[in-house]
Amino acid sequence: MTILDATDPQGWGPALDEAVNAVQRGALVVLPTDTVYGVGADAFDPEAVAALLAAKGRGRHQPPPVLVGGLRTLDGLARDVSAEARALAARFWPGGLTIILDAQPSLAWDLGDTHGTVALRQPDHPAALALLQRTGPLAVSSANLSGRPPATTAAEAHEQLGTAVAVYLDGGTAPGGVASTIVDATNGRLRLVRSGAIPIEALREVAEVADLPGPELEEPADDAPEGPEEGRGA
Repeated sequence: MTILDATDPQGWGPALDEAVNAVQRGALVVLPTDTVYGVGADAFDPEAVAALLAAKGRGRHQPPPVLVGGLRTLDGLARDVSAEARALAARFWPGGLTIILDAQPSLAWDLGDTHGTVALRQPDHPAALALLQRTGPLAVSSANLSGRPPATTAAEAHEQLGTAVAVYLDGGTAPGGVASTIVDATNGRLRLVRSGAIPIEALREVAEVADLPGPELEEPADDAPEGPEEGRGA
């Protein structure tokens, strides 16, 4: 287990190298995001995703969301993306908005009991984006034990997750400290699942989003729902 400085883009190269190597060998990494700290694994490595859930004390019924490096990844991971969902992603990515979509059925991954959906977000944090550009999509949940508050520093994440994580990227205090807003874009409409970093008023400037009640999540850096009607989070 290693805690590495990832605060300065001019000097974080070795730290990112360590994190990339950890992801590639199926280990877990903690990374800063613009909301809270997340614990991540290769989204296409089922054993690594299972290790992520085990580290948090979560089951398959609470699958992690997936962080991506850019909009171009949207159609590779999701299908039948509506114009409204695209408009939200174009406006609020990178940023604190997670969108639940129907997953591409051909993808060779196992995030848990997703009911055919995937929760996607592009974080607005330079270290997270730099990591994602090298690793590809990461399954990322909030860096905390289930039932405890999400970590806003690498030290808080380490206190909770300890040696279950191979590399901790220390990017300072998470600037947001509030989990992402989650919108369900399945079933032909947009529905607010969880309030968070992006207020619904801002969402409604871009698209029609129903303000229907949904279960509260402990949340991510991105904690996940059991299905489209529940949220995921960093």
